[in-house]
Amino acid sequence: MKEFDFKKSLGQNFLKDSNIINKIIESIDIDKDTLVIEIGPGSGVLSKKIVPLSGYSLLYEIDSRLKEVLYSELSENNNYKIIFNDFLLQDIKADLQNYNYKKVYVVANLPYYITTPIITKLIKEVFPDKILVMVQDEVASRLSAKEGSKKYGMISVLIGSKYDVKKLFKVSRNCFIPVPYVDSAVISLVKNKKNKIKTDSIFEKLIKDAFKYKRKNLKNNLKSYDLAKIDKILSNYNYSLNNRAEDIPVCVYIDIANNLF
Repeated sequence: MKEFDFKKSLGQNFLKDSNIINKIIESIDIDKDTLVIEIGPGSGVLSKKIVPLSGYSLLYEIDSRLKEVLYSELSENNNYKIIFNDFLLQDIKADLQNYNYKKVYVVANLPYYITTPIITKLIKEVFPDKILVMVQDEVASRLSAKEGSKKYGMISVLIGSKYDVKKLFKVSRNCFIPVPYVDSAVISLVKNKKNKIKTDSIFEKLIKDAFKYKRKNLKNNLKSYDLAKIDKILSNYNYSLNNRAEDIPVCVYIDIANNLF
């Protein structure tokens, strides 16, 4: 792919390290009951290993210039479809209706500037059983952050309410072509079946408001809410309205949201 005109606007940095490719495949654990969604297959280095293992694979690639190389890499398979479109604009639910599967896994190498929109879309529209994504290392730390960490924020809580998130391993910038400016990391998101959120819109508004001003405590950020009710729930977990949003675990936010009304 050395002669390929990489587009910076698309965040195109193709993985070339075979050891990292194999580690990703080992981490996702695909079988024939799995429908795999791959976002941004690029030159197909992961695709050619994923597709034979899966029951079926849907590959979403925004750059139609990669059509020839992708079809060439996957020429020995017939259990896949490549959709050349922006994943964020695609009706994923409609795409999935055409196939039978027991579980949905997602594999993706995501540019940092669209990481959050893509993961949010996946959770809201697909709710996959497992998501394995490679993102900028700093983003991986934020997505997998736990309460008490400075990197713990609204996106950490939103994702942590639906998935068990784990940062698996770092990936050097030298594993890509062209070489990006920062290192990456692979994170695993496994569907959490324990957390039960009554109303997603209430939960999302709560955490958005709680983290609105990071330096302010919950009493200030949530002053439009029933503070007496929230304080009672917080006290059950040994927290108070004097705590900041970053101190509060995901399970506590869920409890508050489920009992607001």
